[in-house]
Amino acid sequence: MHVRVINPNTTASMTATIGDAATRIAAPDTRITATQPGSGPVSIESHFDEAISAIGVLEEVLAGEQGEVDAYIIACFGDPGLLAARELTRAPVIGIAEAAFHMATLISTRFSIVTTLGRTGIIAEHLLEQYGFRHHCRRVRAAEIPVLDLEQNGDAALVRLIDECRRARDEDNIGAIVLGCGGMADLTDTISREVGLPVIEGVTAAVKLAEALVGLGLGTSKHGDLAFPRPKAFSGRFEGFSHLTPIR
Repeated sequence: MHVRVINPNTTASMTATIGDAATRIAAPDTRITATQPGSGPVSIESHFDEAISAIGVLEEVLAGEQGEVDAYIIACFGDPGLLAARELTRAPVIGIAEAAFHMATLISTRFSIVTTLGRTGIIAEHLLEQYGFRHHCRRVRAAEIPVLDLEQNGDAALVRLIDECRRARDEDNIGAIVLGCGGMADLTDTISREVGLPVIEGVTAAVKLAEALVGLGLGTSKHGDLAFPRPKAFSGRFEGFSHLTPIR
């Protein structure tokens, strides 16, 4: 089984962190390939960043379709370009926010999200509504750390995250915590030990869901709105998408 894990930002060290976490959790016969777009934001902290990064995600899916990829993971908690990516392939495409929400509800009736910045917390609230998990989430909390601090000031960022997770445990009446950033993929064990609650992050959750879907022989439905896009002409910088046809 080959799972392509796409970091939608262009920070190579974060891609490596995500890839390492995915590889550690994957089954022995699962091959993980961690990739990132060639162009785009170095971190994703706004609707604008997400919109730009979505193009890179779609390009990475199209590149994967040239080979033998069994499933794709979009490793940003905003799940940028998720439905568009699903249109491009029959393989499962899993966003890490949606994956983490599903996993959290399987082990608890209530969870809180701890993310990086307050403004990205609002984006997480939108996704909770969109995916139908709003009533399971008690609170979306922000440690108020820039995404790149997870790579550049990791120890200080971890302290802030643990403190916020402890507040969630003590104040929110929850059973689990969801970490709201792909860059936190390697922090679940440490935070869980310090806080004493199950901690879920979306990269590792998505890997296990991808393995399950592929094992069940389930892929993206091509009936309805997730059918392949209709071929048409594109102009300017998107001319390469003209007359797009499914590869498999």
